[in-house]
Amino acid sequence: MKLQQALSSLNQIEKSKFINCLDRLCSSAESCNEMVSQTLDKVNRQIKDATGTEITQLFTAVNNDFQKTISEQISMAGASMSLLVNILSRDGNGVARTSWIEKLYMQEWETLNNLAEDIQQQINNEQSEEFDHAHRLRIFKDCLDEAYLNDTRSNRDAVISDDERGILNILASHLKISTDEVAAIEHLANPIKAGKDTVDNCLQGLREIGVIFINRKNSEVIIVDEVVVILNQIQGKALSDKHLVRILRSLSDAELSNILKTYGKRIRGVSRIEKISICLHSGISVNNILSRDIFADSDSLNLRKERLKELISELGIQVDRVGTTIDERIEVILGSLRGASEREFNMLTATSFKEMFDVLSTLFCGRDANGKAENLQSRLRREFELEDVEDINPERLRALSITPFDVLYALSNDEIKDVRDKLNLSKRGNPRSLIIQNFESANDRLIEHYGALSRRDMKSLRDNGIEITEAEVGLKFEEATKTMLEGLELAVDEDLRKEINTAKDKVDIILAISEDDIIIGEAKTCKNGDFAKYSTTSRQVKAYANRCENFGKRVAQVLIVAPSFSDDFVRSAEMDPEINISLLTADGLKMIYDAFKAKRKAIFSSKLLSKGGLLKAELIAKSL
Repeated sequence: MKLQQALSSLNQIEKSKFINCLDRLCSSAESCNEMVSQTLDKVNRQIKDATGTEITQLFTAVNNDFQKTISEQISMAGASMSLLVNILSRDGNGVARTSWIEKLYMQEWETLNNLAEDIQQQINNEQSEEFDHAHRLRIFKDCLDEAYLNDTRSNRDAVISDDERGILNILASHLKISTDEVAAIEHLANPIKAGKDTVDNCLQGLREIGVIFINRKNSEVIIVDEVVVILNQIQGKALSDKHLVRILRSLSDAELSNILKTYGKRIRGVSRIEKISICLHSGISVNNILSRDIFADSDSLNLRKERLKELISELGIQVDRVGTTIDERIEVILGSLRGASEREFNMLTATSFKEMFDVLSTLFCGRDANGKAENLQSRLRREFELEDVEDINPERLRALSITPFDVLYALSNDEIKDVRDKLNLSKRGNPRSLIIQNFESANDRLIEHYGALSRRDMKSLRDNGIEITEAEVGLKFEEATKTMLEGLELAVDEDLRKEINTAKDKVDIILAISEDDIIIGEAKTCKNGDFAKYSTTSRQVKAYANRCENFGKRVAQVLIVAPSFSDDFVRSAEMDPEINISLLTADGLKMIYDAFKAKRKAIFSSKLLSKGGLLKAELIAKSL
């Protein structure tokens, strides 16, 4: 969930700690940051009165200061806080009930405690002087004990300083000790507390420093996407787990075994599913995986570079230049995956995402590591640690920043190929990309027959291979309209639309034309004759405009798209004294869209939609 979206769903008390932290950071930063100073002036230096957009701008401006502050405070709070931060920053935990967070904490604590006991036993049983994994664990534990306990000799509290931790991290990397083993060894030196009270205290501590919000009404913990990125950086995670999974699924069994052997993990009798799970949950650095761990010691430099080039292709990464060195190619992979979420959400409309999800739910029947059958919802709950009582649907997945590609990567390579075959898709190319393209093309067919869709011409739609029910036509028309406006390179603001929508008032489309100015869009289908319901439509759009203005947005224009308009509707729109309304026929929008796509480097200005009255689509199309 984005920061702006979270702010709109919380009351002033629930936002207060975050606002206070932001206020302190902005007060310190304004003397050397012009943008912070200007934004503070704009809200009369009262951040609590600022809009969600203004608060987000301020947060972005002081992002580095926020990271430094919370890094220091989390470090001082101890190992229990660090363990909870690791859980909260995982994919799927952006919005979760406090009781579920407590359960995840106890599961994580038990896993860590069992690993710590196993490591202690390995160290106790280690007799040889060979440089095996148990010997390396002993070396690291001795160094960590020294870092932790040397303060007591100087009559200070026993803590590991940031400098000491940096050295220990480098040591762990060279000794090939995974992150979960480092945490377990630290647990041996300074046991992490368990229990509900520990979790409650840590949650309150994180709320005090502005890391999380707590929705008292729903007993939910909310950690926004922007803060998750910062926490990953603090924890030294170059990629989120959901993106690391993509890399692991693209590796061969031999490469996965090489990773496990590097960290002294068992490989004999371990299935591919288990190998991926162990690599993922061991907290192994993705940089180490790609630069060192997947390769045999005898692999040449050229072979390693060529494998990374193949991996870029297998992950479907489109770049002009893959780089010449190993480090450059690794950065291409990491950089592309870091910025993937926004791009992937834009690949499919909300309707297409839902359609894909529904089809997958019908076609997919997989098995977990123990061979037990599971459906798509069960798989997603397991992969993203989602609570059993939670309803899994595309809207919820979007709120948790889980994209259509993330859903497809929750399925194994064999499972996704089975789905591809059931959809009768080509066996050439990346099967996940083919599935996405299949649902993209479904939307293309709607755009191709956009006029028939607007007129609810079911016979024409079915004759052209578009199988939808009449009840779905309105939503499909809205989504096709939205896609076409996006195709004109206009900024469709889905986050704001979700914020202002209520059970009663549901705007179809919001176009952002500046930081504060928007266009409200309404897509109206009509089966027989011209669209003529002006009084009803005007009441709707005026209610939407009032809600938008309450969110600090100025409604510059209202755009209504319909198959055609009655003369009375056109006259009423032109004469309405309260709001500026532009009318555009469905065939007219399709004409403009086709003209835009046909031109190289065409530019479409939102001002072309702001003339008022019935817009002349032919003239707009010719002007592109």
